[in-house]
Amino acid sequence: LAPIVLFTYNRPVHTRQTIDALLKNEYASESDLIIFSDAPKNCVAEDGVRQTRAYLREITGFRSIKLIERAENMGLAANIIDGVTQVVNEYGRIIVLEDDLLTSPFFLKYMNEALSMYEDANEVISVHGYIFPIKRKLPESFFIRGTDCLGWGTWKRGWDLFTPNSAELLDQIRAHKLEWTFDFSGSYPFMKMLEKQADGSVSSWAVRWYASALLKDKLTLYPGRSLIFHNGSDGSGTNYSGDNALDVKLSDRPIVLERLLLEEDKNARKAFIGYFRYAMLWHKIQYRIKSVFQGRKG
Repeated sequence: LAPIVLFTYNRPVHTRQTIDALLKNEYASESDLIIFSDAPKNCVAEDGVRQTRAYLREITGFRSIKLIERAENMGLAANIIDGVTQVVNEYGRIIVLEDDLLTSPFFLKYMNEALSMYEDANEVISVHGYIFPIKRKLPESFFIRGTDCLGWGTWKRGWDLFTPNSAELLDQIRAHKLEWTFDFSGSYPFMKMLEKQADGSVSSWAVRWYASALLKDKLTLYPGRSLIFHNGSDGSGTNYSGDNALDVKLSDRPIVLERLLLEEDKNARKAFIGYFRYAMLWHKIQYRIKSVFQGRKG
């Protein structure tokens, strides 16, 4: 089974909810849990980090638990990049969660089955557990070009393709004329986000991960029903936007995986584009997607 890596900061209640949901998964007791707890950025965050770490030291129910308490504040992007690199280099595969993600009881089953099924498929860079609240009926599982960041997994061969240099990614996207594709046919301004990452006005590992995958023409597997609920819209996150546009109903049954043709599902991509356009039109999702990709500057 792939190790589960959890990134936490200063939200003890959210962290407990994430762990409680994870423990309801059938493979939890057989899985190794590795936690990277970032240090407080300032005195305001100190109490939250202290409470979170006190709880983390008492967790039981997994095959093994390893807690890494950062001595200095790294910020979410650096914490994730460093942590994922460490773990995937040691174990060869990884499942990644943050402290505001609630899992369906069938999340670990899906992730581990998919990571095994597509381990040798170089066209596939990652597996994702969340799916937007799209009304159109989707297949049980399907591929989309690129990557995503809400409950995901990859292999060492996938993470090796990650390019942290934003300027290089921008140059390559422009050179290959992929701006329109990167923005999902103009439905969401990911290029603008990458430009802000390059000039230092945001700090996002996720937009760089997405760009890295798209430039290599890699695929990510998605479930037709969401196995992740994003629990960060309650005002506790740094980039809180005040809406619930990403809220979904967690799947109440397992995703039945069958090996697919290694190509993007065009209808699913159209569904993503339609959802982004509809949501952007009503300004319901712009800041939520931005906050998900930029990450908390903790």
